[in-house]
Parts: sequence; C-alpha cells; structure tokens
Amino acid sequence: MTGLSPWAATSMKELAGSNGSLFSKNIGQYCFYGHSGEDSLWITAAFNEKIKIAFRTAYSPDGPVINNITREDNRIFCSLTSQTGHFEVEIQFPDNEKPVLRYTVRFQAAAAMAVPFWPRDILIISEDGSQEHEGEIYIPQVGMRSGLIYAGITKPESGSFLYLQNFSALNDYFSTTMTSPADTVGGTWPELGFSLPPTKDKLLPPDRMITIADAFIAFDPVLPDNQFTIARQFIDRLADLYIHLPRPAVAYHDYRDVLNRSLKDIETTPGCWCYHGGKSYLNAYVSDYKNPPEVMVQLAVLLPLLDYAAWLGKDLPLMGQLKDVLWEFYDKDKGFLRRWLPLVDSMLDGSEPHKVPDVMDSWYLYHPLLNLSRMALAGDDTAKDLFLKSLEFSIKVARHFNYRWPVFYNVNTLEVIKEETAPGEGGEKDVAGIYAHVMLQAWELTGDKRYFEEAEKAAQSLTAYGFKIMYQSNNTAFSTGAMLRLYNETKNELYLNLSYLFFANLFANVALWQCDYGNLKHFPLFFALFPLTNAPYIAVYEEQECFAAFHNFLALANDTPLLRSAALLIAEFIRHFVSRAVHYCPPVLPKEMLSEEAKTGEIAPHLWVALEDIHDGWEKSGVVGQEVYGAGLAFGIVPRHYFKSQEGDFMIFVDYPTADRSMGNPIKLKVLGDKTLQCRLRILSLNGQPLTGFTVRAGTDQQLISSEMTSEGHLEYIIYGDQVIEINKQK
Repeated sequence: MTGLSPWAATSMKELAGSNGSLFSKNIGQYCFYGHSGEDSLWITAAFNEKIKIAFRTAYSPDGPVINNITREDNRIFCSLTSQTGHFEVEIQFPDNEKPVLRYTVRFQAAAAMAVPFWPRDILIISEDGSQEHEGEIYIPQVGMRSGLIYAGITKPESGSFLYLQNFSALNDYFSTTMTSPADTVGGTWPELGFSLPPTKDKLLPPDRMITIADAFIAFDPVLPDNQFTIARQFIDRLADLYIHLPRPAVAYHDYRDVLNRSLKDIETTPGCWCYHGGKSYLNAYVSDYKNPPEVMVQLAVLLPLLDYAAWLGKDLPLMGQLKDVLWEFYDKDKGFLRRWLPLVDSMLDGSEPHKVPDVMDSWYLYHPLLNLSRMALAGDDTAKDLFLKSLEFSIKVARHFNYRWPVFYNVNTLEVIKEETAPGEGGEKDVAGIYAHVMLQAWELTGDKRYFEEAEKAAQSLTAYGFKIMYQSNNTAFSTGAMLRLYNETKNELYLNLSYLFFANLFANVALWQCDYGNLKHFPLFFALFPLTNAPYIAVYEEQECFAAFHNFLALANDTPLLRSAALLIAEFIRHFVSRAVHYCPPVLPKEMLSEEAKTGEIAPHLWVALEDIHDGWEKSGVVGQEVYGAGLAFGIVPRHYFKSQEGDFMIFVDYPTADRSMGNPIKLKVLGDKTLQCRLRILSLNGQPLTGFTVRAGTDQQLISSEMTSEGHLEYIIYGDQVIEINKQK
C-alpha cells in the first residue's frame, strides 16, 4: 500500500460499503454496479464481499450530473453534464458467459479547455473502507505498448484482472492535443489505470465530442499462484479481450513484387556492400562504411534467401556470394565465429562497449549458430562443418556463466564487461533459450545426447525470471520453439509452461492499438512487436524473426494441445505483420516521415530496403538507419503465405499460418489460429487466364465459401481459423 491521492481517498470513502443504485449486472461470479460519486461516475466489479474494483468513467471536479440512463440488451448509456462540459458514457458487457466489461467515455468541453491533470481510472477498495489489502502488478504499460495493467489482488485473495485501454479510439484526443499515449497506463497500488496525458499548448475544443476513454477489462476469480499460471492466465484473458477489441482492417500487398524490388536493390546498390580482402560483404546499414562487416548480417539475409530459393525451386547468385564469406569470420584459435570481420576489426572505434574487437554481446555468439544449424540440417556441408567447429566454445561460455549470460564479455578471458541491462535487471536472460535452441539443433544433426542435456540445463535456468525473461524479442520468440521441442521429447510440463511464459512476455511487448496521429498515421502499428522491453520504437528485423519463429512454433505444435488463446494471438500477430511489413520500406512512406539523418549510414528513400526503426507519431523514423540485414523481409513472407498449384497455373495466398498443405486438385490445407476469428484466402492467376471454375469449402461440414473479385483480379474468400480448406478447380 502506498499513499493515496486526494481523488482516490475521497472516492474510496464514498464507494466503500455502497452497492450503487444506478444499475447492476451479474455475469458468472461477478456483480457489477453503477455509482454516482461526488466527482465521477463509477462502475464497481466484485466476486466476493471483501474487495471491489472501481472504474472511474466520467470525471469533473464539480461533480457531473446525470441527465438520463438508458438500457439496451447488454449496453447501458449514461448522459451527464458538468461545468466542464458534457459526457456520454457507454457501458457494455460484450460476452454473455465471461466477465468482460467495456466502458467508453466521450466528452465535449464547455469551452476551450486545458487538461493539466486527470486522475487514474482504477481504484481497489476494501468493503469496509480500510486500506488493508495488497496486490501485485504483473504487467504494466511501457512506452507506446498496449495500454494494459495485469494485476492480482493477493490480500485478501480476490482474483485478478486484465485492463486494456483502447488507444485507437483516443486518436482524436492525441492528435488534437499533440500528446502521446506512451506511459499513460500505470500507477501504484491501489490507484491504477489510465490518466489522460496532460495538454501543453493545444486545448480541447468546445465544438465536438472527443473520446477520452475506451477501456476493456477481463476478470478472473482465480488468483494465479506462480509465474506459469500468471502467464497462462494473461494469455487467456488477453484473448478474451482481443476478440472484442476493434481491430483495423488488414490490407493485401503483393510481396512477390516487393521481393523482386528488394532483391534488385540489394544486389545493385553500392551502399549495401563493402569490399575487403577481395570479397564482398553486406553492410549492416545502407552506406555504413565506418564499421566492419558483421557475420550476423550476412546470415540474416542469407537464411530468408534460402527459404525463398527452396520455394522458387532454384538458387540465387546472391546466396553463393554470402555463403562464400562465412569462414572469414571464424576464429580458428578460439573455435568460434567472431561478430566483426577479423580482417578489418581495427575499424572499430570503441565508441560503444561492443565496438571493440574482443567484446561479445552475449546473444551474438549464438544467433549465427542458429542460422548455420538450419543450413546444416538442410544439407549444407560447409555450414555443418562451420557449425560443429563452433560448438565447443559456445558450450564453454554457457557453462562459465552457469547459463546466465551478462550483456557483454571479453571472448579471450570471459571477463564480464557489462553485467546487467540496467541496475538490478540482470543480463540477457533469454540467451538461455536461444542457446537451448542451438543445442537441440546440434542434437538433431549429430544424435549426440550431450547437446540435448545442455539444452535442458539451459532451459531449467529460465525458471526464475517471470515477466522479466525477455531481453530481445526475436531471441525470446526462438526460445518458444526450443521449449516446445523439449516438451515434445520429454513430456515434461515445465518446458511447455516455459514456452507460454515466453509468449506472455512477447504479448506484453506489443502495441494493440492503431496510431492515427502525426507520422504514424501512415504506418499500420496494430499488433507491432517491440524489439526490447524498453525500446522506444519497433524494428523490422526483430519483427520478421518473430514472424518466422512463430511459424516454426506452430509447425512444431501441430500435434500439441496448444492453448486456443495462444493459437489465436499467434495467428493474429502473423496476419497483422503480413499487412504491416511492407510499410517498413521507405518507398511506401511519405518522405516527411523519414529522418533527415541516420545514426549509422544514410537513408535512401527510393530503396526497397527497410528502415530499422519506426517511432511515435510525433517523431521521425529511420533515426537508427536503413537496415540491410532487415532486407530479408519479403523473402520470409512469400514462402510462408504463397503456395503454387501443382499445375503452376494459379497460386493460393492465405494471411493466416497454414499446415498440412496438399497442392494437387483438390488443394487441401489446414488454416491455423482459432475458429473465433476470420482471415483472408486469395486465388491468384499465374498464366493471365481468368479465374473460373473454383469452389472453396471449409470445415468438417464442407461449407461452401463465396468469393469476391478484387481490383487486382484475384478471387478473395473470408474464412475462419482452425479448419481444413478444400479448393477444387473444375477442369
């Protein structure tokens, strides 16, 4: 318990012991009541007589007066007036079976109005008015991520709740006042929730209604008792809210065209390349000539190229060029891949801790090995040799740090250069997950049980981190698959629980809202995944690797009884990423959105090479640089979402992940995700002939699905997830 604000103290006193008289609603074990307070209209929720959770809707210091209340099915409408202006409050209970609450507040100021302060909208109250209760905030909002609070009431034990402020509905407020929703949902126990960002120079106008709150809350009478039940409950309740959350429409983009443009620009643009010792290397950023080449960069582009080449049925010249330089990074004396090209590591200026030849960022040791292992398992003997020669040093490092890696260390002495990401936060915790992934790949490649045992040791070190397990999102995403593989082999529930814990960390790190102000109105932010837990921007490379890792996880989970909530959220992330990804490329963005200068290299707006960083709408993007190692974007999407017919005369596109594909006639494929939500399937002609004679059926009852012809000449079908689709073409 911390000190209360005057607003909370007053409200706590008046709400204690009162059941309210405005309205009531029972759903499951929860009772909801409406209260008219001295300065606010409140909704309370409770499932026992000890604790209630109060939600502030309309607020005015002079006390809003209720004009009328009307009811319609599961909706309640309240009209209120105060000296500050007029309020319209809509209260909804969108799920008849689960306790889910939504309230939307619209406000029209009586005169041009500044907002220097706004009280938070959640208050935890003891029925007797005392402050003798305790709780734990499992997940708060960070930066521009989803406006959520996930918390449990621990004393007296009174369940948990997940609160999500729908920032998409508040864009008019942010745009009008030139404010941001970043870090607006938070607080300290027992005063939590959303506080309108204070206005500065811009005022609320008196000429229109503006939405100032749109909150969704899911309740659970069960208080989770450990990190794994907390994670599972979070995923379940987030899915409960997600299906009711207004979601932006997704757009179709022809990634085959994007791919060809990107490939041409990578191959022919001098700024993408540097030359050392008679060999060509990809730069990390366009026109970055101040830093030596990095091994991760070469592999980050090579692996998506290999995926695309397998889909295409032929190799690309660029693949051989990138494979040819990998051994140049190998340190024969130590037996590992160096991050920087040893031939020219004297270029490093020491301006940052990792820009020193012998300093290793912990995850950088293992990420290249993960990509090499994929190549090795696909039959590449050169990659296999390089991978196997690098394993012993990687194991030595893991054991030295007892599977708990720092941020930076010296590769010669293993001396720690930087122990923690921030004081008290520990090092790069999810490196244990990617290390386990590498060890499992080594076990699959060699059959040596020692590598499997290493993977288990690393996994077991991950049990102490809870919602602080994530360091970098792509490594966290790869860790989900490693844990699932361990579960599939051992049936040890610990590993399945760890995979859900990783997913919970990832879903806490997304933006479940669409920004429509400033520069970000040109970018589909919804369900974007941030690269680090404290990163102020979203980043293309981490997102595309999460996309690939989620696909891999679902392939592994095809025979695993996966949480339906997890399946739903994973599929929805993939769908929105496919809609969003092309917008990382400068040619589809307005030039005024782009930074004039980049930290590394330069921005070339005409190149189909993705920006690394997309920032808040009031900021410019591309500040870090134009990311050559993110150029594999389209190469990862095309093989996973476009499928050629056996005859080669047409192609199928699905924006959900799929499995069990049979491309004959009929075509059969299993659409993943959950039956609750819909996705898009398209049929595209490859021979210029009209698309006729197609029938599409879905599910066990073989329901006939109707189509629409798109502007591009495609047949489009709207289908549900988690069902088998059959496509017949009449001959």
